[in-house]
Amino acid sequence: MAACSFRRSIASQLSKVLDLPPENLIKSISAVPVSKKRHVADFQLSIASVTEDSSRNCLAQDLPLQAQKLAERLKCDAVVSEISAGPGTVNFTINRELLAKTVLQQVLKDGSEYGVKSELFSTVPRQKAVIEFSSPNIAKKFHIGHLRSTIVGNFIANLKVALGHEVTRINYLGDWGMQFGLLGVGFQCFGNKEKLKSSPLQHLFEVYVQINKAAEDENTKELAKDFFRRLEEHDEQTLSLWKQFRDLSIEEYIRIYKRLGVHFDEYSGESFYQEKSQEVLKMLEDKGLLQKTIKGTGIVDLSEKKDLSSFSTVMRSDGTSLYITRQFLVIFFRDLAAAIDRMNKYSWDTMIYVTDKSQSNHFQHLFQILKLMGYDWAERCQHVSFGLVQGMKTRRGEVIFLEDVLNEVRSRMLQNMASAKTTKELEDPMDTAEKVGLAALIIQDFRGLLSSDYQFSWDRALQSRGDTGVFLQYTHARLHSLEQMHGNEQLTDVNVACLQEPDAISVLQHLLRYDEVLYRSSQDLQPKHIVSYLLTLSHLAAVAHKTLPVKGSTPELAQARLCLFQAARSVLANGMKLLGITPVTQM
Repeated sequence: MAACSFRRSIASQLSKVLDLPPENLIKSISAVPVSKKRHVADFQLSIASVTEDSSRNCLAQDLPLQAQKLAERLKCDAVVSEISAGPGTVNFTINRELLAKTVLQQVLKDGSEYGVKSELFSTVPRQKAVIEFSSPNIAKKFHIGHLRSTIVGNFIANLKVALGHEVTRINYLGDWGMQFGLLGVGFQCFGNKEKLKSSPLQHLFEVYVQINKAAEDENTKELAKDFFRRLEEHDEQTLSLWKQFRDLSIEEYIRIYKRLGVHFDEYSGESFYQEKSQEVLKMLEDKGLLQKTIKGTGIVDLSEKKDLSSFSTVMRSDGTSLYITRQFLVIFFRDLAAAIDRMNKYSWDTMIYVTDKSQSNHFQHLFQILKLMGYDWAERCQHVSFGLVQGMKTRRGEVIFLEDVLNEVRSRMLQNMASAKTTKELEDPMDTAEKVGLAALIIQDFRGLLSSDYQFSWDRALQSRGDTGVFLQYTHARLHSLEQMHGNEQLTDVNVACLQEPDAISVLQHLLRYDEVLYRSSQDLQPKHIVSYLLTLSHLAAVAHKTLPVKGSTPELAQARLCLFQAARSVLANGMKLLGITPVTQM
């Protein structure tokens, strides 16, 4: 990694002056973000990060002075051409010819692995990760929260795989419970086997809506209870119908997820943990963790002093209605049972649940109860929560299915592309519109902190200029056609040292920072760092495309510039793929 060799060279000189091991200094040396004010150094050392051990009482006003003193003790060499002091930092400018040569060689050599091979990750152990995401309910709306869970979970999985971890992607379906009693009765009354086969999600939803209108009727209630009782008793005919609902729904989900570029290693569900959730109940009772309140409610005491100052209700008291109590048990205990089962099956190092923030309390209690049960690995469970999206509607109204969103974004994008003057003749305009539209959705969603709520806007998401997914795709397609136009040859023995213009240097400096951005995202699992980086890269590349023409330049300069644009496109494509975006080559 280009940045690594520069950091190491700077750290080695610093270590002699500061009498600290170079490896202790490497993480304190960071690439400087590109500034519109133009000339900025390439790397900076934060004085506070190296003085905090030796002089904790060091005052903030002393830092500029310390920076000045340290800068005076350092010397320029073959790698560093300039050293200066800033407010609390020492700044290093890399030899310009070496910068161009090292960065471009590294990007083009590493290809899709650029950034992920960085020594910043050398102390991060390779792990087995289980990620549960998407998790819609069969026969219910695939609401927009499921879409967020799907794209966020996919991003986390992509990032972990790129960094060399072993990832299992699990889709935990809502495929059990009283609604299947209602659905079974509804299908017997209103079902159509042909419609079930051709569009299962749509048909089951329609059936569920129809039977729900009659759900208050005592006769319907009894029939639904009876259907679900037969399901729990594994009655062959009832189970066969339920299995049909589930299998056909999964088939359709797989087809739709494919449009999103998402796949799962396992389709699990609540139905898997029926018996196991009863075993968990017994374990809680045997360990004396389940307590009954005066009203008969089942609780687990989570307080440190065991004074019930914090507890989790795991079982409602419903008097004689044992049936509903068992239903409620399944909802909580299935997560306990699933976590234990997954540890036995995958021996994971970390397990991540991706759901909206309204479930934060549930997961906090879940992890605490697992710990009380003696499972220390509960500390390695993590809930990645996200905020709510308001205002996502299609032209027909409320979003009911994921497919509605995908069709909507494709048709809006097709319309925009048809009216744009720059649109080329495309081989498959539908496919391009879908990929560009998805990029628009993903970038609008990932621009802020995941935990933030945001107001969705089709117009804002689909703008071709500004900080949007459409702009990223446009930049990628433009850089790709530049390569095609100039022969797309493998660039070898190119003299890139002639790339000295400020706009070329800005792109090179930005490429230097990619590993730090990946590292930051890998630490907090927030995609916004990568999004912000790629948007800046696209803006810098757009400026350079205008000011550094390939056509009409001397062959040597043309080759060097082509090399710069190829490197920018390669890193742009890598980052987009991590976010779950398929880069387009024409639009």
